[in-house]
Amino acid sequence: MTKVPRLTVDGIVRRADEILLVQRAFDPFKGRWALPGGFLEYGETVEAAVCREVREETGLLVKPCGLAGVYSDPSRDPRGHTVTVVMYCEVVGGTLGGDHEVQDLRYFPVRALPELAFDHEKIIRETVKVT
Repeated sequence: MTKVPRLTVDGIVRRADEILLVQRAFDPFKGRWALPGGFLEYGETVEAAVCREVREETGLLVKPCGLAGVYSDPSRDPRGHTVTVVMYCEVVGGTLGGDHEVQDLRYFPVRALPELAFDHEKIIRETVKVT
């Protein structure tokens, strides 16, 4: 059987000069902070997937506003080769509150980020402009 990369999505949710992060409840990177996101499901668009993942992990309803970037380094995830599609997202509803996949969630100043999982520090550095 041929190995193929798995596809994930991550959402960039901003509030002024802050970015929403979730603290991972499971390995890999248990306890570290990350952009809300996860694996694309079969038959799902990346736009639908980012809306679903952000809602599941944060309680917020979002609208994708554009592509922030695609990250495909084969070593970015210790579980295997994953490619992530990162989308800018606008909050359109919901109430901030996590699920079983996250220990905590909060907005952090972009200039004062905690220790991040995966390559999310690189993603934020390359895609988030501080005003």
